[in-house]
Amino acid sequence: MNRTQQAALAVLFVVLVLLFFKSDTVEVESSALEKDAVILAFGDSLTYGYGAVDQAYPLQLESMIGHRIINAGVSGEVSADGLRRLPGLLKQYHPQLVILCHGGNDILRRRSKKRLEDNLVKMIGLARAEGAQVLLVGVPGFGLLGLSTVPLYKEVAQSQNVLYEGAVLEMIENDLALKSDQIHPNGAGYRLMAEAFARRMREHGLI
Repeated sequence: MNRTQQAALAVLFVVLVLLFFKSDTVEVESSALEKDAVILAFGDSLTYGYGAVDQAYPLQLESMIGHRIINAGVSGEVSADGLRRLPGLLKQYHPQLVILCHGGNDILRRRSKKRLEDNLVKMIGLARAEGAQVLLVGVPGFGLLGLSTVPLYKEVAQSQNVLYEGAVLEMIENDLALKSDQIHPNGAGYRLMAEAFARRMREHGLI
C-alpha cells in the first residue's frame, strides 16, 4: 500500500468516526448536575490514566467542566472486582454522576461477555440506587477490521436507559499517535476522552 492509499484510508477512517460520533447516541432522560455535584469516574486503567497519570481523563474533564471528579480507576481490575468495590465509593462520595468505563480487562482476558454484561447492569443499578445518573463508556475489543467497540455496551445502555459514549475509545485504540502503548491512551488520547464525555453531558443537559 503506497502513501496515497494510506492517506485516503486515514481520511475515510476519520469520516466514519465523525459519523459514528453523530449517530452513536442513546436517547435518555437526564437532569442537570447541581453546582456542587461530585462525579465519580469509575473503571480500570483507562480511568486511572495508565501511561499518562498526570493527564488522566478525570483530571482533564474536571478542568473543562468545573465539577469535582473523583478518579476511582484501578489498573488491571476486572468487572467482578469493580462490582464489589463500587458500593463503598458510592456511599463515600454520593456522586450525582458515575462515568462507568469498565470491562477492558474482561475483554482482554476473554472472560464471559454475559458475565461482563451482568456486572455492568448491576453497577448501573447500584449507582441509580444511590441517586446517581450514569454515563456508560463503550470499550473496544479485537475484530476483523481492527479494534471496535464491543456491541454489548450499547445494548446495556439502551436496556438500562443510561447515557452512552461508544466512539471515542474505538478511535483512540486505532490511532497509535493517541496511545502510550498498545492499549492505553497518551495525554492527547485522554484529552479526547474528556472532550467526548463533556460533549455527551452537554448534549443531554447535565452541564
